[in-house]
Amino acid sequence: MTAFCPVLLAELKAEARKAALARRATLDPAVGAALTQIVLNHMPPAPGAIVAGFWPIGQEIDIRSLLHALHDRGHPIALPVTPPRGHPLAFHRWRPGEELARGPMGTRQPAEGAEALTPAFLLVPLLAFDRRGHRLGYGAGYYDRTLAALPGATALGVAHAAQELDEVPAGPEDARLDAIATEAGLIRVEH
Repeated sequence: MTAFCPVLLAELKAEARKAALARRATLDPAVGAALTQIVLNHMPPAPGAIVAGFWPIGQEIDIRSLLHALHDRGHPIALPVTPPRGHPLAFHRWRPGEELARGPMGTRQPAEGAEALTPAFLLVPLLAFDRRGHRLGYGAGYYDRTLAALPGATALGVAHAAQELDEVPAGPEDARLDAIATEAGLIRVEH
């Protein structure tokens, strides 16, 4: 992997984000339904494991059918609650049919008072990824801090196959994914 100075890394990430957002805008979020069978058949969470997902915003891949399928298999489902910038995400229980509250930046999150959970398996949104497990997010570092705070948890990126890059600009603080699920299949990462 190429090493970058911090200023150059920030510039490369900003350019990659802009290109990734433009590319993702042309993709169909409904493709996410294909991920249900890919995850369940090729990288299912351990029985009873708490699974953290996310409610899609904008053109993010829609994994709601996967969340429902995992719930039906007995997995407690947690969705992120966005804390102040600089902190890891918190996760709270969500069950199909429960209303979601509005969160910052257009997110939807469990209502106040929902049970806090610590996930063992995380479905991670992204703008771009590479086969080394690097991901490009929106730039606030929430998932990097969250994954660092959950050693031993499995981090599965979920994306369109078209979101793959040859190399995502990454620094030492950028957490790596264990695998990436796309409509084309599962990509396992060597660590």
